[in-house]
Amino acid sequence: MPDSAHQLAKKFIEEHSKFLIIPHANVDPDGLSSALACYLLFTSLGKECTVICPDTLPESLEFLPGYEKLTQELKDTQDTIITLDCSKGVEIDKLRYSIEENKVNIIVTPKKGSFIASDVGFIEGAFPYDGVVIVDTAELKLLGTLYAEHERFFRKVPILNIDHHLSNTKFGNVVLLEPTAASATEVLYDWFSTSPEWKAKLTPDIATLLLTGLITDTRSFQNPNTTPRSLEVAAELLDFQARQQEIIKYIYKTKPLSTLKIWGRALNRIQVDAKEKIVWTSISREDLAEMGATSKETHSIIDELLTTIPEADLYVIFTEVEEGGLKASMRSNENINVSTLAGKLFSGGGHARAAGFRLNNYENFQIVTIECVQKIIREMKVQRGEIKAETSEEKGKDTIEAKKSNEKKRSDDGTIDIMQTLSE
Repeated sequence: MPDSAHQLAKKFIEEHSKFLIIPHANVDPDGLSSALACYLLFTSLGKECTVICPDTLPESLEFLPGYEKLTQELKDTQDTIITLDCSKGVEIDKLRYSIEENKVNIIVTPKKGSFIASDVGFIEGAFPYDGVVIVDTAELKLLGTLYAEHERFFRKVPILNIDHHLSNTKFGNVVLLEPTAASATEVLYDWFSTSPEWKAKLTPDIATLLLTGLITDTRSFQNPNTTPRSLEVAAELLDFQARQQEIIKYIYKTKPLSTLKIWGRALNRIQVDAKEKIVWTSISREDLAEMGATSKETHSIIDELLTTIPEADLYVIFTEVEEGGLKASMRSNENINVSTLAGKLFSGGGHARAAGFRLNNYENFQIVTIECVQKIIREMKVQRGEIKAETSEEKGKDTIEAKKSNEKKRSDDGTIDIMQTLSE
């Protein structure tokens, strides 16, 4: 990454004083660790910081340093400031207000001197933050309802965008993007290390946060996104006394019963198409309710599929989420670029070997899962060069024919033969 990007990002922090720090919704360990690492470093620099977790706080990550500082609500109310010029020797004794019909009277009682109309000033709409730092987030809509409900705030307040996803839309006023980095925390470490002053403030807590993101996003350095630089960063973080065994304990060796149950349901539902080399499974909202689990607890199942069935080219897990819609996580080997696939078919994104997408508008989870797998298989064939990409006219025709085919396959109880549908 050019030093200029690091310098611009550092200048952004130096020129602002009150920061809102946010990872993406449905946060993962890398996103949350990145946000908390920024919080700890920036506060040590004398900045005023708030960290927001856009949705339910993940209890499995309670061990992360700074977790207790997390909040979920964005207070973006613009304060109206009325000023009184006291430079002419006026001293204030009392200040109070009263409300009359549609008016607010601010009553100032001077101890000495008096005010005239020209002493009164008015500052319109100051937000409580003068800078926003968004980490591990490819585009603003991935902040979920936080962005949807506060779009004006994100348009008005300057943004520093820190990420490692190739699909990043480069939103914000300053962009610190390194697609070759294995995790957002790796991007942060390289940035923090460019300044001797900042590097001197890397405590064991900050190092633990940065190593957490690196370990989880590389699956303990087993994923193809692991680079020689990733291993160098990990070694350097251990020199800063990052607590590796604590990370391993809480990430890989501590699982609530509900997680084990939902993993069992997902693994029991594995579907394999040996010919097309795709493996997938699905978890519905009903499954989550039955097992007393949350959609976040399915996060690591995709990695289990990789180790359980290593012969496939692509692995997918579909999970219905509590707020509505579904999320799909995908992993692949070198034969398939899932970032391109997710972006082309579903407006998703990520990395070449690890990506995902979300769908919000569908009637039946089972049917939409089948339809997604059909589209994915076709795109896999395109990427392998087995067939040509569809034209717009062909896509429209296929959609109509698929709907007709699905209607024919409906049984009396409204179900569909999954394997029969996929085989066509």
